[in-house]
Amino acid sequence: MDKISWITVYPEVVLLVMACVIALVDLAVKSPRRTATYVLTLLSLTVVAVLHGTYASGNTTLYGFGGMVVSDPMGNWLKCFATVAVMVTLVYGRPYAADRGMLRGGELFTLSMFALLGMSVMISGSNFLVIYMGLELLTLSSYALVALRRDNAVASEAAMKYFVLGALASGFLLYGLSMMYGATGSLDINEVFKAVASGQVQHQVLVFGLVFIVSGLAFKLGVVPFHMWVPDVYHGAPTAVTLMIAGAPKLAAFAIVIRLLVEGLLPLAIDWQQMLIVLSVASLLIGNLAAVMQSNLKRMLAYSTISQMGFVLLGLLAGVVNGNTLSAANAYSSSMFYVVTYVLTTLASFGVLLLLAREGFESDEVVDLAGLNQRSPLYAAVMAICMFSLAGIPPMVGFYAKLSVLQTLVASGEGYLVGLAIFAVVMSLIGAFYYLRVVKVMYFDAPITASTVSAPLDVRAVLSVNGALVLLLGVLPGGLMALCVQAITLTLGT
Repeated sequence: MDKISWITVYPEVVLLVMACVIALVDLAVKSPRRTATYVLTLLSLTVVAVLHGTYASGNTTLYGFGGMVVSDPMGNWLKCFATVAVMVTLVYGRPYAADRGMLRGGELFTLSMFALLGMSVMISGSNFLVIYMGLELLTLSSYALVALRRDNAVASEAAMKYFVLGALASGFLLYGLSMMYGATGSLDINEVFKAVASGQVQHQVLVFGLVFIVSGLAFKLGVVPFHMWVPDVYHGAPTAVTLMIAGAPKLAAFAIVIRLLVEGLLPLAIDWQQMLIVLSVASLLIGNLAAVMQSNLKRMLAYSTISQMGFVLLGLLAGVVNGNTLSAANAYSSSMFYVVTYVLTTLASFGVLLLLAREGFESDEVVDLAGLNQRSPLYAAVMAICMFSLAGIPPMVGFYAKLSVLQTLVASGEGYLVGLAIFAVVMSLIGAFYYLRVVKVMYFDAPITASTVSAPLDVRAVLSVNGALVLLLGVLPGGLMALCVQAITLTLGT
């Protein structure tokens, strides 16, 4: 195998080797909190994140293993952010997992690393089979993580539902990809693009395969009408694992949407954009209306995720307008910015929930946050920043993310896209109600318990930085936005 092939997957090789080493080292660890395993995992992930960041800042695109794997700026930045998200998840989740007997072995750490490896493979895939392999590695690791509390009936039920959801997603996607292979005669994304663009392939066959591909991707993003059990899985899974499946995998899902729909099937944009319009409108409507009625925070955040993913899909609609792709880089980079900032905000909001959870008490109802400001002003402030950001209230980063997506829709000049932008604003107003209700409960309701909230130093430090970033990136979004635009522009240019 040539040298360039190995260079393209070097960070993934490091991640795989370290995951195997940590699985073996953990056998000798006696500490009930798995301190050695935890430190070694964070050090390994730091090295992997630095490698991805170094590759990304090089602004070069490399193809390896006969064009099956691609290392490009968009992919490398998303892998870097996903690695950081997994590190933050493990920092927040360790005290919670230790209190619930989930650290009797080091499975939480090794499975998280294998899930991250699956995400990296998905993001790097320039071939249908590579993307599918990465997807399966991520989903199999996720099933095991959701079922980690074997003695908990609710977690076991969530794992079964997640398994059924994942199996459906994989089945739909695999069937769609096999149809594309049958129609174009290639599994390579660049070759598929050429075959579709040539106009030699029967359009009906392509659209039939496209329906299944979009359905499979919709399952992965958890958008309506493929969202059925997403709230149940969020609610039933241990909160540390809920964060693991709510955060970093969204970056990988966004990457395969770009890889398959934009890099592979852009000539069919008029067809898949119509499907995405239906998915995004339904997700914004049902996600926000259902979230208003939730009293459980994890279920509320699940419906919130559905509506937020609807916004991400809106950004993808303005890429191709009337057959021209002049606004493609702007549209897709606004979606990438939205996904990255959404994951950042989700990490902090679930981080606060994990902090408040005590042994035998989940703290996942809205009323459990009553009077949090009197008990712990710092954590109440972080949670308030997250809620304001998710609602899209300035100067939080969520406001700028929503604004950038709406700008791309309005700038297109198309009546139906401007109409979608207005609809999205109305849905955001409905969404503001349930986010602001959480802030009201924290600041104006009387506390149910007088106990103060304590947390290990590493958790406090990371949570403070996480909350500060949500605010700081809202005030100064230019750097991250420029990074997303550059990454998408360079990726689309190859």
